[in-house]
Amino acid sequence: MKFKILGVFALLIITVFGWLACMNNNSSIAGTMPDKVSYNFHIRPILSDKCFKCHGPDVNKREAGLRLDIPDSAFKPLKETKGAFAFVPFKPEESEVYKRISSLDTGYQMPTPSSHLGVLSAHEIALFKKWISEGAKYEPHWAFVKPVKAPVPAVKNKEVVKNEIDNFIIAKQEAAGVSMNEEADKERLLKRLSLDLTGLPPTEKMMDDFMANKNPNAYDVLIDTLLNRPEYGEKMAVHWLDIARYADSYGYQDDNVRTQWAWRDWVIHAFNENLPYNTFLTWQIAGDMLPKANKEEVLATAFFRNHKYTEEGGVVPEEYRISYILDKTKTYTKGILGLTAECAQCHDHKYDPISQKEYYELFAFFNNTKEVGYEGDVSVSKPAKNPILNISDSEARSVLTFINKKDTGAMTVSVMGERDTMRKTYILNRGVYDQPTIEVMPSAIKAVMPFDTVATPRNRLGLAAWTVSQNNPLTARVFVNHIWQEIFGRGIVKTAGDFGMQGELPTHPELLDWLSVDFMEHGWDVKRLVKQIVSSATYRQSGKVKDENYKKDPENIWLSRAPRMKVKAEFVRDIILASSGLLVDKIGGPSVKPYQTKGLWEMASSGRGELATYKQDKGEALYRRGMYTFIKLTVPPPSMILFDASNRDQCEVKRTQTNTPLQALMMMNDPTVLEASRVFAQKLMEEKSLPEEKIKKAFHRIICRTAGTKEMDILKSYFDDQLKQFQQKQLNANTTLNAGEYPQDKNVEANTTAALMKTISMMYNMEEAIIKT
Repeated sequence: MKFKILGVFALLIITVFGWLACMNNNSSIAGTMPDKVSYNFHIRPILSDKCFKCHGPDVNKREAGLRLDIPDSAFKPLKETKGAFAFVPFKPEESEVYKRISSLDTGYQMPTPSSHLGVLSAHEIALFKKWISEGAKYEPHWAFVKPVKAPVPAVKNKEVVKNEIDNFIIAKQEAAGVSMNEEADKERLLKRLSLDLTGLPPTEKMMDDFMANKNPNAYDVLIDTLLNRPEYGEKMAVHWLDIARYADSYGYQDDNVRTQWAWRDWVIHAFNENLPYNTFLTWQIAGDMLPKANKEEVLATAFFRNHKYTEEGGVVPEEYRISYILDKTKTYTKGILGLTAECAQCHDHKYDPISQKEYYELFAFFNNTKEVGYEGDVSVSKPAKNPILNISDSEARSVLTFINKKDTGAMTVSVMGERDTMRKTYILNRGVYDQPTIEVMPSAIKAVMPFDTVATPRNRLGLAAWTVSQNNPLTARVFVNHIWQEIFGRGIVKTAGDFGMQGELPTHPELLDWLSVDFMEHGWDVKRLVKQIVSSATYRQSGKVKDENYKKDPENIWLSRAPRMKVKAEFVRDIILASSGLLVDKIGGPSVKPYQTKGLWEMASSGRGELATYKQDKGEALYRRGMYTFIKLTVPPPSMILFDASNRDQCEVKRTQTNTPLQALMMMNDPTVLEASRVFAQKLMEEKSLPEEKIKKAFHRIICRTAGTKEMDILKSYFDDQLKQFQQKQLNANTTLNAGEYPQDKNVEANTTAALMKTISMMYNMEEAIIKT
């Protein structure tokens, strides 16, 4: 026991002296020190992680009266340490913060051991020392400063530059010691672009035409062609549906059907028509309040009505009405402003300069809606809740022609509607609906931009004007970051829903600001922004992983290669249907119910209402794009959830990316995959060609490139083995071909068709089939 104690003590001594040695070894630390320490990019992230919990914006949790997120407080004399100051510019040894973070005395050290925030590293302490030595200069949070267009940086590697984006990317690469890859081959580039702009693989004709086109501007022409296809609007809409928490049911206990799909049709239409983003937002925030608002502008406000609704008897209406307004506020702040403002619902935000009072001032903009918390007996469930927009057949045919309306009779959509008299809004104690305290008036978050800078009324129309003002530092930045994330898999700001103090810093801040200002200068033109990005050499480069780049940039932060990532869940389905020839390319309309495992809805249902049991659709409804799959909030589509689709119960700005065995099991056994493989095989069997040619054609259509010799050998060997087993009755061809409801072709030879079907199924199970490289 004695020797064990001595051993532990010796280890402690070695650790402490090692730490001190590191602290005193200025040369080793100096090598990693920036030339100038930035408060925003070096100091604030440390303060946010280690200090703001006790010394930040939240007055209720503030210790010792010290607030370190603003200079006025940080440079004042400390209340509890006479004669001391948290920071003394140019004098770290006299700065109480530096003395405490570098102390080994646990009774004096900050953060305190009891806070469980952890001690600062030697490098972090050195950053503080240098920052204080340089004058301890505070800066406003980068995201709350109006973006400006920095000069486009000059780079050495000029020959690869396609547009300004590349200058910013290459400048960072050169500083990091990495280099951009060569351009991807035409086959992979075409597939990548088609998936990014339409969510669909290129057709055989597109592949053949692009490969044969030797014109230098062939790629630019291809971009324009894809941007003008109606499928572009469908692809762009999927991300916005996640933000808007679009679903086809109400959620909660009975989870009955609702009819918001006309709004989804509008979103697709808006992207296809290239509605400017500032107009796109204005209509969704306050389209109903525009002068002489038309039905399209009112329909756009359904954006805020996509949240869950209760139809359960016995609820307290006001409790649920408040929860609906909270949901609207969160969707607005997270999806449009990129802020975690909901943290201030119960108390002042612990990290961002958003007080509880400011939160409820923002809440007040949405608190004047006509909607109620509960509309009545569950037995009279309605497909839309008041306020309602009624759309007649004639309006769908003449005014709202983008709505894919088949049936007759009035269509109803839940939209926004403003009360004639202003409802009073109060700060709610701890966010509890029945504990109002101080009355507040509508206003926006001052740290972002004072509301009074926009001469507008204090209602949603005023909020819309404030949101899309060119002086608002967040709106354009957040959207540009969303588009970048959609294309590269990771935003310039990794935390797309948090541009606040706890969010990740932008990897390329000058590029983000340049793109944001350029976006606003060119009329908030979404298609132009998308074209800018996909035209760049950064986008067009190969996904090949080079050892020298990987060692310096394993996470591809500096974009020294094209990212390799799985497509979204909806597009997994789309790839399968499109490549097999099954896809029905109609735009919009009501959601559909394709194949689904029996009993799932029934297990999670109250047994009441139209959605008590799952009633699978028939015919062409089975072959619609993934975005039209019916989403029941309590039981989201299992095949899509397996591939990380949003369950749509709240605003989501970024999906997770996982790889699980369940995904592989679904691709091997899902009825749609098997049916697509069977139909594709039957269509190929109608062609007069050898099995090798059929396999090669299937590979080309599914993987979107020409199969290599080794790949063809493996596929042909598998086909031959399967054919032999079918011919020898070890496998049953008729049983295998009995997949799905699409009519079977009885004129083709069963054994060969079944073998080809299984070979095609194997292609769909290749990782590359659903990967964008």
